[in-house]
Amino acid sequence: MDDILMSIQVIPKTPNGEDVIPYVDEAIKVIQEAEVPYRVGALETTVQADMNTCLILIQKINDRMVELEVPSIISQVKFYHAPEGITIETLTGKYDSDRVE
Repeated sequence: MDDILMSIQVIPKTPNGEDVIPYVDEAIKVIQEAEVPYRVGALETTVQADMNTCLILIQKINDRMVELEVPSIISQVKFYHAPEGITIETLTGKYDSDRVE
């Protein structure tokens, strides 16, 4: 059961001071490959899963940053736990039609 919403913001220190966005894109690819429900936001990505999946995902993101030779990474992570189950839409669905593009 998906009983966790996890938001993660990855802040890599890039090897030569490059733009961080391509590295963040790589972190999002790791999330996409996990085949879990997710939503990319402007400053963080929210994932819907169980705790074990979320923790493994954090490790995989960090492993990918190491593969890309990132000298250091800060991962800011927040968890919302609902024992009865939770979806991203439960918290944000009412705002989906209000988006400003």
